[in-house]
Amino acid sequence: MEIITAEQAIEAAKGLTFEKVWAALMESRLNMEESHRRMDERFEKRMEESNRRMDKRFEETQKQIEETQKQMKETQKQMGKLGNSLGRFTEAMFSAKLCDKFNELGYVFNTQANHKKLYENKVVLAEADSILENGECVMIVEIKTSLSVGDVDEFLEKMAIIRRYMDGRGDNRKLVGTVAGGIVPENELRYAQKKGFFVLVQNGDSVDIAAAPDGFKAREW
Repeated sequence: MEIITAEQAIEAAKGLTFEKVWAALMESRLNMEESHRRMDERFEKRMEESNRRMDKRFEETQKQIEETQKQMKETQKQMGKLGNSLGRFTEAMFSAKLCDKFNELGYVFNTQANHKKLYENKVVLAEADSILENGECVMIVEIKTSLSVGDVDEFLEKMAIIRRYMDGRGDNRKLVGTVAGGIVPENELRYAQKKGFFVLVQNGDSVDIAAAPDGFKAREW
């Protein structure tokens, strides 16, 4: 910073009046206010542009999300249709000639009903994929596309419900169960047999009763 002497300051101040100094200060103030105003305008424009870009990106993202959700729903819908078709095909495959299959084991059933619901006070207590019957025995058949241990456990509960249903109507016939699956892993097969169920498995184009382990005895409810 340049330092001036008192004499230089006095010389520079010659001719200045209060009005001139005040006018210079006001002009300086106006210039500063104008500068701030322009800066504010530029800032607002930049913010508006930034907000427009953000809004546009947000809208585009929302559209992408909506489109993805739409595609996912359509995929789930198609998979549901495929699953239903596969389930119906599996049930049809295993339901055919069930009586003939169990005749080989000494069960002579004379009636078969598919998709039978058991009602009590207009409430569905249980539904059987297939029911085979004669005067002495009732066999409930549970059919799955892919058999799991959980399916076997749920079927055990269903068998208990059906037993109570029969008892409530004075039906003293013995009750036995069979599980079937388009896919039956070895572990699930052995688990079902351990619980006393017959197991139907796919064998090429046909359906067979899986070979039971030594000492197997079908559980009667």
